[in-house]
Amino acid sequence: MSSSSFPDYYKILSLSKTATAEEVKQAYRKESLKPITEALTISQTVADAYYVLSDPTRRREYDALYNSRRNRSDDPASSSDFFSQFSGMFGSAAPGGQASPGAPGAPGAQPNAEGVFADVFEELLRPEVDRIVPWWSWVGTVSGAGLGFIVANVPGLMVGAVAGNRLGAIRDAKGKSVAAVFAQLGGNQKAEILRALALKVLGSAL
Repeated sequence: MSSSSFPDYYKILSLSKTATAEEVKQAYRKESLKPITEALTISQTVADAYYVLSDPTRRREYDALYNSRRNRSDDPASSSDFFSQFSGMFGSAAPGGQASPGAPGAPGAQPNAEGVFADVFEELLRPEVDRIVPWWSWVGTVSGAGLGFIVANVPGLMVGAVAGNRLGAIRDAKGKSVAAVFAQLGGNQKAEILRALALKVLGSAL
């Protein structure tokens, strides 16, 4: 397919042009998990499609271009080309002026696929993330233990670990987004979470 093709995000998400916002979200959940069952990777093209179609303003601007194009394609390369050419017309802020987890990091860049995924699946991801690693509690424990060891050798290490764990729990309670925590996980931890999520969502749908 030509690299200058126009990405057909409706086709990529298996949607009609009249799809509602909820239908777009459900389609993203289904399509984003398909490659995970095979390769344990998050699809960038599917994330691009959701990022554009889930926001009324971005969707309206995309539709204006869509209606004038005949060379539509579901080739991943077409999505990359689209953002390099047209992403300037999209705002990166979510309602209320707060940047969304999946917002592109620079002009012409594609959305952050992991950020989009974590944002949409936050409700289902949180228990999986918490099960794999209580992130800030773990960081707090290690930091506190290191400080305790420096101050008072082994006994101080134990006291410092407890204090650090408490500190971490407080930071976590203050609200670190699932997207931010998920982004910090290692490859194996992410793979385990994605596998569990795919089984939970697609397993019940099949």
